[in-house]
Amino acid sequence: MKEDKDARWFELECVPKEYIFPKEDRPQNLDSPVCDSIPVIDLAKSKAANGHNSQPVEEILKASQEFGFFQVINHGIPEKTVTDAMNVLKEFFDMQAKNITGTVPHTKGYIYTNSTDFAKDGVHLWRENLKHACHPLEECIHLWPDTPTRYQEVIAAYILEIQKLSSRILEMICEGLGLKQGYFKDTSEVQLLSSNLYPPCPDPSLTLGILAHYDPSLLTILYQGGSTGLQVMKDGQWVNVGANPNAFVVNIGNQLEIISNRKLKSVKHRVVNNTHETRRSIATFVNPSPDCIIEPAKHLVNELEPSLYPASQYKDYVLRNKAFGDYTVAIQNALR
Repeated sequence: MKEDKDARWFELECVPKEYIFPKEDRPQNLDSPVCDSIPVIDLAKSKAANGHNSQPVEEILKASQEFGFFQVINHGIPEKTVTDAMNVLKEFFDMQAKNITGTVPHTKGYIYTNSTDFAKDGVHLWRENLKHACHPLEECIHLWPDTPTRYQEVIAAYILEIQKLSSRILEMICEGLGLKQGYFKDTSEVQLLSSNLYPPCPDPSLTLGILAHYDPSLLTILYQGGSTGLQVMKDGQWVNVGANPNAFVVNIGNQLEIISNRKLKSVKHRVVNNTHETRRSIATFVNPSPDCIIEPAKHLVNELEPSLYPASQYKDYVLRNKAFGDYTVAIQNALR
């Protein structure tokens, strides 16, 4: 172990025991191949020769049914917006931990957690994380970190672009499911941003970046650049999601599985660490409003396909399932 007092917590020669997960929870297939079958969908591609439908509705619906995950390219988000967001988050995480204070949303508007937070049975995750609310955007911005000084401006621009992309994808899902146009317009918001730093790890086979979980969102839109580490459960096996530096990863959340009456699939996923590479990612959660009633769409329920889920307010679902872990109550109080 390095003795440098200025060394970061992860600059170690071996993994400390408090980061070592029990054997049954450790990643077993770090070297498994990338799952090439997870679709990469070109949003600029025409699906019909006559130009009637220029959006790949069928591809998105099929991917959502079979995998619960897909990637989108030619999505329309300016490269500079994404690069600026990743750079400002790198600046944030590069600050010494002593200069970043972890706070709860109702006092400062964001939560920063470093690796000393417990994850499961006293074992730490190998990551740092920043979370904050994003809706209503104009009311949230001033509560975000004020260092780096350009953080608020840069991330606000990023969130506006993600809102446009998420609305576009949800409209295509509506069309694919046969729901009326604008079905999600008043019930979907980019409510939460969760940014992650996964530093190099001396032995990734002992650790985890994020535990296996399902997302409590409608959609989650992730930018991971060229970083690997994201794994999804497919046919009972963990498979690696390929890293496309120009793509956004989109996954179906639990709420969209409910609304689709399980026609679309919310799947378990996790993040594993890497010996040499640093992984940075920005996850944005597109959620229903807290008071929204979530239930299968009536258009998708009939005698042959009865409702598979009871109706529930989204905020009740979140609290009942402790959807945001130890910070569920604090985050829920910040979302509106």
